[in-house]
Amino acid sequence: MQDNLLSRITIEPEICHGKPTIRGLRCPVENLLELLASGMSIEALLEDFPDLEREDFLACLQYAAKLMQVKGIYRIAS
Repeated sequence: MQDNLLSRITIEPEICHGKPTIRGLRCPVENLLELLASGMSIEALLEDFPDLEREDFLACLQYAAKLMQVKGIYRIAS
């Protein structure tokens, strides 16, 4: 199922400046993750984004988890 979820994430240079989006729609993964992190539920987001499906939000979470599977994380000077 995880690979199937990740197939929902698309990167196309002509859509949202090449940022990862959901199924080629103009819904950047970054924005959806920010909304989830703010405390919005998937159910509430489905009402706000009728073109998206529950699996799209699960794909965003899976994508973020995969990005964290790196050898090291370094603090960036602020």
